[in-house]
Amino acid sequence: MTDRIQGEAGKLAEAHPDIWKAYSALGAATAAAGPLTDRERRLVKLALSIGAGSEGAVHSHTRRGLAEGIERDALLHVAMLAIGPLGLPQAVAAKTWIEDIDG
Repeated sequence: MTDRIQGEAGKLAEAHPDIWKAYSALGAATAAAGPLTDRERRLVKLALSIGAGSEGAVHSHTRRGLAEGIERDALLHVAMLAIGPLGLPQAVAAKTWIEDIDG
């Protein structure tokens, strides 16, 4: 599992596999807690990452979204939706973070 995790999260997973296992179990439990589809959950997680201003998380959810077949335009649309609640600078930053990832 840790061979698919990139960046600092992958390093943490390798150094502390028990923590990563618990974190992964929490993610699975939250995913199963409601009616959203996989696609909807990925787009929401991308939006939350944008709202948190986390470039690494935006990269991760973009990478994973593309691998899951979500269209780049849909991912970029999430960044555009951020303009109202978060402001133009945060939305533009998110757009560039999404565009950082090759699909």
